[in-house]
Amino acid sequence: MTDQPDSNQPGTQAEGVEDPLGPPGIGDVEAAVPSDEPSDGAPGESGVDPSTATVEELIELLESAVSTRDEYLDALRRNQADFENYRKRAARQVADETARALESLVEKLLPVLDACDAAALHGSAEVAPIQAALVGTLEKDGLERVDPVDAEFDPSRHEAVMHEPAAEGDATTVVSEVLRVGYAWNGRVIRPAMVKVRG
Repeated sequence: MTDQPDSNQPGTQAEGVEDPLGPPGIGDVEAAVPSDEPSDGAPGESGVDPSTATVEELIELLESAVSTRDEYLDALRRNQADFENYRKRAARQVADETARALESLVEKLLPVLDACDAAALHGSAEVAPIQAALVGTLEKDGLERVDPVDAEFDPSRHEAVMHEPAAEGDATTVVSEVLRVGYAWNGRVIRPAMVKVRG
């Protein structure tokens, strides 16, 4: 009596039945891994196979590629222009905010300058060097004293609080006395001079 192989024994398998746990064949591995390369003769994304396309199809394919390139270039240029505009706006905003902060600081220092002027008028000579140093530093950054004695009255820079009749030979209204010095910062009057006018 011939011994029949036992299908329940390890290492044995019934005829015609594939082992589900057995090693895959070469064909199975190749089928499981997708290939990135198009098969021979298969058309690309454009639907045109360059190896068999006509001249007209190739020209159309080239024009499509050029059109796509131009669209990307236009989008890139727009993005670059938008970024450049944003950068300029941000720089202007920072400059404006810095200028406003400096102007606000100078306005807060005006009472100190007035106190120095008052002390100098009362003969406090020791204040003069400090006043000169402070005014000199601020003038380098744009401070201007508005002290218009005998100058023509300018309502945009002077505030008339007192008036006296015109003197002989006065053709216009002039400043006869400065009661409080005014100041301008980078060409903009931040405090007009308080003056007495004649004429």
